[in-house]
Amino acid sequence: MSGNRQAIQSRIRSVASTKKITRAMQMIANAKLVKQRKFMERNRFYSSELQKLVNEILQSEQPLRSIFLKEHASTAAYTIFFCSDLGLCGGYNANVIKFAVQNLAKEDPILIVGAHSYGHMVREGFNVVNSRPISVDTMDETTLTEAIDGAIDLFLKDEVGSIQICYTRFVNTITFEPTLNVLLPYTKRPNGLTDNSNRILDVIFDPSIDEVLDQLITQMVHNVAYANSLEAKAAEQGARRLAMETATDNADELEEKLVLQFNQARQAAITQELTEIIGTANAL
Repeated sequence: MSGNRQAIQSRIRSVASTKKITRAMQMIANAKLVKQRKFMERNRFYSSELQKLVNEILQSEQPLRSIFLKEHASTAAYTIFFCSDLGLCGGYNANVIKFAVQNLAKEDPILIVGAHSYGHMVREGFNVVNSRPISVDTMDETTLTEAIDGAIDLFLKDEVGSIQICYTRFVNTITFEPTLNVLLPYTKRPNGLTDNSNRILDVIFDPSIDEVLDQLITQMVHNVAYANSLEAKAAEQGARRLAMETATDNADELEEKLVLQFNQARQAAITQELTEIIGTANAL
């Protein structure tokens, strides 16, 4: 009985120690989530206005021959895939990998951002173009711009027919959805624009409207890709906070059960000792 109580005490100490770690990780993830959401929301307005401007140009009655609006002969899709560097974030990585397996062609080029799922995607047979994992933390705006420029170059050479981002969309603090966002060829996106709100009709473009549109779409593709990367980082921290919160709650519940078991074992030991004392006294 004494050995059983000692084992339960040892488990209680172990669970309490684990709970401290998960609670600390939960607080860290929550702080990072707040910071990441600020970055994401600051960029959202600029991205929305840039997209609105492009859409207004597309609504104009002028003939458009932008290189980014044309369909290409190549059917290959160049994908930038976002996952995390570390685990302990619930189903964040598993869900986006499952989504990629279901929606991406394995022979098409894919750039993996995030060390955690790099090996898994290689084993799945995807055509991974980067020879080693790219860390999410080192994938800043400059590095991402270089990656997008390389993809656009392949698009213009007709080596790929489209450019897309596979990432986890941040819906709210508890909901995260794997998403595929096609950047090129560009098609008009919904942005709340009405037929009477077009401000481009009387604008004279210099240089030509197609050259302006090409520059705007290039800028917008870079910005949308960056916005998607910020959203993926926010979703990762949200998923990690949620996973650590669940782990902490489970540790609390397990600790309560172990304390109850320990008290029951101690009470049983006390009862047994009293029974032995009373039995000995009666025998005398």
